[in-house]
Amino acid sequence: MSFASIMVAVDDGLHAPARVRLAAGLAERFRARVVGVAACVPDYPRGYGETAVPMGMVIEEIRRAALGRLDKAEQAFRTAACLIDRVEWRSDVAAPRPFLEGQSRVADLVVVGRHADEGVTRGMAADVGDALMGSGRPVLVVPAGLEHLEAKRVVIGWKNTLQTRRAVSDALPILRRAEAVQVFRVGPGEDRPEVEDVVRYLALHAVNASAHLAKPSGWTVADDLRGTTRAFGADLLVTGAYGYSRLREWFFGGVTHDLLEEASVCCLMSR
Repeated sequence: MSFASIMVAVDDGLHAPARVRLAAGLAERFRARVVGVAACVPDYPRGYGETAVPMGMVIEEIRRAALGRLDKAEQAFRTAACLIDRVEWRSDVAAPRPFLEGQSRVADLVVVGRHADEGVTRGMAADVGDALMGSGRPVLVVPAGLEHLEAKRVVIGWKNTLQTRRAVSDALPILRRAEAVQVFRVGPGEDRPEVEDVVRYLALHAVNASAHLAKPSGWTVADDLRGTTRAFGADLLVTGAYGYSRLREWFFGGVTHDLLEEASVCCLMSR
């Protein structure tokens, strides 16, 4: 198993080129193609659509402005990915969420920004939560401005859930290339056999992994994950996403919500 096709969400924000360079660097490492995707919703006056007859000239100007933003995004993508032989561009005057979800059919991995970048047109922003919920692919969430991922040291935030098991499987191409992987679990001592099972499973896939079981610190699990990631010197965190419903996490918080808000390293998440 490897990554043969890496898709990156592109927009007209300040940090999009860095995100493309990170995706292109991964594509070069795995000898994969990189696919840039962008969509833009025209800022039509309320009550009008693309086929509206009234204000026809104004509507056309707004549509052309959206196409101009997509052209700008494509230029940024091609410039940032210029060292990669296999590149592809896909864009449309459409809503970013369904377009990103639909195009994910061509990807083994989807790369998105952690937040909407500074300067992004509202109608171009690809929401990371939407990508996790709807793409059906592992999603690499990149902090703003980060343009390289070594992934030599990786932390797996382990919880025995469907989402985390899937994330570990999805991350295997990266984990095999890592120098050291730590399987981290917050829980009581009786959870150690579970964590060691994961380490043995990873060893079968030629992954150099170790187990680390920590007692609850009194802080949130997301805080503990960020702390162990710093202590381990990792630049990638692998976790499952949205073990609870997304709406519940939006109201009450949760590990996924907290990591998307505050993680300073790349997070590879699956759902």
